[in-house]
Amino acid sequence: MRTVTVALGEREYPVRIGSQLIGQGGGIAEILPAPRAVIVTNETVGPLYGEALPAGLAGAGVEVLGVVQLPDGEEHKDLTTLARVYDELLGARADRKTAMVALGGGVIGDLAGFAAATYQRGVPLVQVPTTLLAQVDAAVGGKTGVNHPQGKNLIGAFYQPRAVIADTDTLDTLPDRELRAGLAEVIKYGLIRDPDFFEYLEGTAESVLARDREALGQAIHRSCQNKADVVAADEREADQRALLNLGHTFAHAIETGTGYTTWLHGEAVAAGMVMAAEASHRLGLLCGDDRERIRTLIGRCDLPVTGPPELSMGDYLRIMGVDKKADAGRVRYVLMAGIGGAFVTGDVPEEVIREAIEACR
Repeated sequence: MRTVTVALGEREYPVRIGSQLIGQGGGIAEILPAPRAVIVTNETVGPLYGEALPAGLAGAGVEVLGVVQLPDGEEHKDLTTLARVYDELLGARADRKTAMVALGGGVIGDLAGFAAATYQRGVPLVQVPTTLLAQVDAAVGGKTGVNHPQGKNLIGAFYQPRAVIADTDTLDTLPDRELRAGLAEVIKYGLIRDPDFFEYLEGTAESVLARDREALGQAIHRSCQNKADVVAADEREADQRALLNLGHTFAHAIETGTGYTTWLHGEAVAAGMVMAAEASHRLGLLCGDDRERIRTLIGRCDLPVTGPPELSMGDYLRIMGVDKKADAGRVRYVLMAGIGGAFVTGDVPEEVIREAIEACR
């Protein structure tokens, strides 16, 4: 087992990465204020691990008051589904010391995390991510929330878990498409701050996609360490943490514009990173060779390098205009001054953004 620590002083917590963690309870019991928990999962993950996790928790002395099984999909990450979680917690008579255990991918982690942040003004949260994307990104760092029809994650809170338990065995049941989508977030860390990691991925992408244990474990560990370092330096996204949004402004426009139904988050991020690379190149910040390296690696991972053809330029600009990362009415973009040299700016001519999107359609 590998462990990464998210260093937030008295609120620091471990990210445990390894095999057979769910069946052993993941060491969850030792970090809870009381031996009680409610598990929140979905209709896809529940049948796979909805018995193993309660059994593991029970074996560690934790009473499971209930298992909330929600519909699967980004389109269900909304206030209606959130209300159902509250109803289930109240029905189980969960109190302020009852832990919320989020078992699933990024949607479950975000939604259950926001429920934990707001139910009785905050209950203990444990993230048990079961997708690559959630293990390397969504479950780590404390961002929680739900979507609004006008934009992704517009309703949310920063709320750190007590622990993240990343059982790599869950990736054995992950569909290939979901694994590829998660790899987009892995590539992101190389692009924003770790050029050596990007080069490592250029040499091992196929091994990761083939689920080679060593390559996959290394990719998860290195990604989590990068995420933990950024979060420890800037927990609430005042500065450095915004770099983690590379490609996301474009990606959220893709997801919102297609109704959260046809594109996975990681697929949209992949196309968004290619657009960010194109904008960076057009501003003279990223050389042509590096732009092609980015596009080539993303393409080798069978991830999209172009956006959805049905989304118009007007759609992109309208949706990005209400993105939660906008500041004083100006859309903030993460661009790259070379691979590993990401930075945030609100000073990008609209014409450059239009050209970057057009070049990736």
